[in-house]
Amino acid sequence: MLIKSPHRTLTDQLAERFAERIRSRLLPAGSRLPSVRDCARQQGVSPYTVVAAYDQLLAQGLVEARRQRGFYVRDLTKNKAAGQYGQAQEAIKSIAKEGVQPEPFPLPSGSQIHATALIRGMFHQGSGKPQPGAGVLPPQWLEEARFMPAALRKITAGRALATGSLNYGEPQGDAGLRQVLARRLTDLNIPVHPAQIVTTVGATQALDIVSRTLLKAGDPVMVEEPGWSVEFARLDALGMRVLPVPRRAEGPDLEVMARYCEAHAPKLFVSVSVLHNPTGYCLTPGSAHQVLQLAQRHGFHIVEDDTYSHIAPEHATRLCALDGLQRTIYVSGFAKILAPSWRVGYLAAPADLCERLLDTKLLSTLTTPSVLEQAMALCIDQGQLRRHAERIRLRLAQARERSVRLALQAGCRFVAEPAGLFGWVDTGVDTDALAQRMLDEGYLLAPGALFHASRQPSTLMRINFSTTQDAAFWAVFERIRDQMPSA
Repeated sequence: MLIKSPHRTLTDQLAERFAERIRSRLLPAGSRLPSVRDCARQQGVSPYTVVAAYDQLLAQGLVEARRQRGFYVRDLTKNKAAGQYGQAQEAIKSIAKEGVQPEPFPLPSGSQIHATALIRGMFHQGSGKPQPGAGVLPPQWLEEARFMPAALRKITAGRALATGSLNYGEPQGDAGLRQVLARRLTDLNIPVHPAQIVTTVGATQALDIVSRTLLKAGDPVMVEEPGWSVEFARLDALGMRVLPVPRRAEGPDLEVMARYCEAHAPKLFVSVSVLHNPTGYCLTPGSAHQVLQLAQRHGFHIVEDDTYSHIAPEHATRLCALDGLQRTIYVSGFAKILAPSWRVGYLAAPADLCERLLDTKLLSTLTTPSVLEQAMALCIDQGQLRRHAERIRLRLAQARERSVRLALQAGCRFVAEPAGLFGWVDTGVDTDALAQRMLDEGYLLAPGALFHASRQPSTLMRINFSTTQDAAFWAVFERIRDQMPSA
């Protein structure tokens, strides 16, 4: 809440609040600020205070005013022509005088800004409250993995630290880690030799290595929608043509994929088969079989992102298991379940692609930290990771039950059966606007627009079951939502 103070005016406080969100990209480029009237009502201040605050943002070059439309966050990566501020001053006077409510305006179709807003939210400390839009488990849950420091101490004892630190290590990744990963994948019915595994700096780099190896600028790539906005943005930044494929409960929309194959000859399909983000869907065997038939018929590769494998149900269907790593590439890591900061990930690929993938890794990072990889191998080999994952699954199931109950009591509707870490819920209001209002209360949301290749208004949002067990959050959510018009 804004508080009157002899040291900071309400105008300055309001301007600083918006400026901080714009610079941190929690308000991405192209976002519309609340109208003068709406903002004054939300913040409990006069319209004059809002106009003065917006004027400060204009002077700082953070927003622009569009006549009879409202105030929009500027793209800070682009230079604007001189004299724009003078034009904006005239526009703000017109808007303030006329009291015109902003009309709907299409936002940019690019996805990078929206993805970075989500990423920055991952690092956003905010109020210290549990964050419903977070993409990871709470630190308190991960702190229980006390075996990790012990493994690191054991690996770095004596001469091992110097040995592991004073050379680059194995380009393909620590041999011991690749051996235990091969055994783990075999347990998932994905037969693989350690020579087919390349370690990476997290699963995100693994996805990037695959894209840079198999694609060139302009190539069409199929990606599930809704989906991970970082993947949309990353492919867009590489110059790829993103072809969004609707994700259904049983798997991707096969008719849409078939049309893309006939019209665009895509080179790659990126899929989260198990505990899909954000819906929680798991691929069915029938759908998986048809996806692999399409890949064989039209000659594209499939990269299967299995980031949530450690919390997935047993015997979940994976494309790589059915395909035997012929046209498929498996990607996973440990950030979600164990050590976000260690950034240990990996990919498993067909044997004839491994050298090309390794070349791309060498060009981007040379190698990966062998000391951390050896410690991770020890945690896996001694069964500590498996036991930790079992505890997390049990705790997450309990959290999911509580979160679902609270969400339903708050009037939300689940559009997908709750599973895994995330829930995909319909709020009945514009979640972009809802997210900005909830920030005022100290809560970071993940609005539905973040999970589409092109930004579009949405009443959906993704919630993290591990961080939405607090009834206090849902009480605030209901209060704010009920103040908003229905979508």
